[in-house]
Amino acid sequence: MNGKAPLVVVGDALLDRDLRGRAERLAPDAPVPVVDDCAERTRPGGAALAAYLAARDGRDVTLVAGVGDDPASRALRRLLEPWLTLVPLPLTGSLSEKTRILAQDRPVVRLDRGAGRTREATEAAREVVRSAPAVLVSDYGRGTADALRDVLAARPPLVWDPHPRGGPPVPGTRLVTPAEKEAHGLAPRDGTPRRDLRAAAHSAAALVRHWRAAAVAVTLGARGALLSYGEHPLLVPAPAAHHGDSCGAGDRFAATAAGLLADGVLVAEAVEGAVAAASGFVAAGGAAALPRADAEPAPPPDEDDPYAVAARVRTAHGTVVAAGGCFDLLHAGHVGLLQAARRLGDCLVVCVNSDASVRRRKGAGRPVTPLADRVRVLHALACVDAVAVFDEDTPERLLADLRPDVWVKGGDYAAADLPEAALLQKWGGQAVLLPYLDGRSSTALMERAAEGAR
Repeated sequence: MNGKAPLVVVGDALLDRDLRGRAERLAPDAPVPVVDDCAERTRPGGAALAAYLAARDGRDVTLVAGVGDDPASRALRRLLEPWLTLVPLPLTGSLSEKTRILAQDRPVVRLDRGAGRTREATEAAREVVRSAPAVLVSDYGRGTADALRDVLAARPPLVWDPHPRGGPPVPGTRLVTPAEKEAHGLAPRDGTPRRDLRAAAHSAAALVRHWRAAAVAVTLGARGALLSYGEHPLLVPAPAAHHGDSCGAGDRFAATAAGLLADGVLVAEAVEGAVAAASGFVAAGGAAALPRADAEPAPPPDEDDPYAVAARVRTAHGTVVAAGGCFDLLHAGHVGLLQAARRLGDCLVVCVNSDASVRRRKGAGRPVTPLADRVRVLHALACVDAVAVFDEDTPERLLADLRPDVWVKGGDYAAADLPEAALLQKWGGQAVLLPYLDGRSSTALMERAAEGAR
């Protein structure tokens, strides 16, 4: 057992296919690119992708979806079989397929075929929903949510990911997750055509009332998400702006939010986690970069493991950045340093001194903040991807294991005070100094606090 709550996903499954090649010339008979050497890759799509992502998170997942016996349905079944339990509903027509043709990793055209719709609910599917500890509805407008609307209304889901061609979420849904364009199209019209935060906030508040939902989170792409309970929205920014392939990011957001809510976190915390997961998903290449679904299932990665974080970034040919310090009383100077460090690469691992290490370096009475609290505060910063702890006076042994591409220290050090610099040269890394904000330090903060107390 991994402590993660099981999840039932109700929605419309698709089969997605990418044909990926290179385009270096135009066709002689028309001004269109010729895409050569195409490699084909199939993967779950729609609700099946949301369920698959939740299963890859280490959850026990059951997918209730319309699936037939056509070739696309059979291919999807083979992809899903190692990962989750499928409860099929009868399908009218063949399963919908979406094929993207990409050249140099950029979509050139998309081909759609298959217009299958869920014909009706089965008693087996109804019983699965009735007994589900947590439900995510992934509506792609092909009839599954409508077929089970009565049982969903009696047991409102945790998350409903809506579609313009689908029905409204059932009243009492805890969180609805429309994309920005969807929110503006689904909200009651007020004649406001804008596409800014004010308009998103207005649409979200209107949809909370219109759908009688507990909360609505409008996803804003690289800007994050805007969470509304009906007024005074909360903007959850993305930890970093990524402009790669966003295919599947909405499913990643909904699956993460539903899983976190099932685990018992608050709605705002679930949205924060979903924004971070969707941002990381796009940074890693989106749905197209997922491991093959028909490969052997692997243990889910430990998102808090700094070595696993660094390994994933290296696999994607990214830059691993590490920064170190005691971070006893986290202040604006620390935050500015860490934010600047994160902008130097694709992940930031913070190497923090243990309590014993701080005591040896700073003397009796330090640290003021114990290690567990320091780590928790660092983890809460959007710019921090992982935290590693070292017990020595310097982090050289930790760095030798982590092998970052860039090592960052605050500007109150001189180059001669960085014994780590020579170590990084062994694997081609670079040590850099970044300036602190003037007048900020943990020692100065404690001295001012002591003077105030006297």
